[in-house]
Amino acid sequence: MSAFSRARHFLSASAALVLMLGLSPPLHAAEPVDVELVLAVDVSLSMSPTELEIQRRGYAAALTHDNVLQAIADGAYGKIAVTYVEWAGATMQQVVVPWTVIASRADAELVAAQLSAHPPASARRTSISGALEFGSDLFAESGFQGTKRVIDISGDGPNNQGAPVDITRDAVVKQGIVINGLPLMTRGGGFGGYDVNNLDRYYSDCVIGGPGAFMIPVNDWTQFPEAIRRKLVLELAGPASRQWAREEAAHPPVVLAQDRPIDCQVGEKMWRDRSWMFDAR
Repeated sequence: MSAFSRARHFLSASAALVLMLGLSPPLHAAEPVDVELVLAVDVSLSMSPTELEIQRRGYAAALTHDNVLQAIADGAYGKIAVTYVEWAGATMQQVVVPWTVIASRADAELVAAQLSAHPPASARRTSISGALEFGSDLFAESGFQGTKRVIDISGDGPNNQGAPVDITRDAVVKQGIVINGLPLMTRGGGFGGYDVNNLDRYYSDCVIGGPGAFMIPVNDWTQFPEAIRRKLVLELAGPASRQWAREEAAHPPVVLAQDRPIDCQVGEKMWRDRSWMFDAR
């Protein structure tokens, strides 16, 4: 091959490389938001259809509440990204509302409408660890970059399926994710054999974690809408904000059902020791 041919071949290859690189799709930076929030909601069989609807309506009302919208607007970016997930056993997690930006009342009302579009479904068993693992994976595909990433998990019983909840909690927190809790100490479901009297202590010791993590227990379903609203304000406003100070001043501090630590395997032990029931949450 002559020097001219070699030069022409080199230039052709170089041009092809440049063209190929030019056709490569550009990398899009993740959209910045103040908080990426996973709302993980228990729909195990211990919940009655009425209670499932109370949960849906409670979250819809809270997301459109003036105080919550103000907490969002006060953020550095004035917007959050949220997804709503319902969960039960280790393999039952369903995204009801995919990742959605809330920056206005109209955005929040869109999420609320999605929550009422279809009735919730129930499933057996309770795997808080499965919900945490699923929720942590959702951040990788959100398309957003939050200043803070939070899993907000609610449930009415201890973990009884899947990986140990405290080990899973620690692994999720190591990823820089905060886990806040809403233990439902309502005792209103159709099954009672797997309840624990001190579910608030269980959530405190075994479920929540990360900087500033907290939980708000619900002792009666009438408290649920207010608890959700308050929890969202605290998660979105941050401890340095005026809204956080107002919320803390308006509500007494949480007092746990007992002082001593709880066994994080209590749900699994109760499930193994069952002898009177063949179907449970």
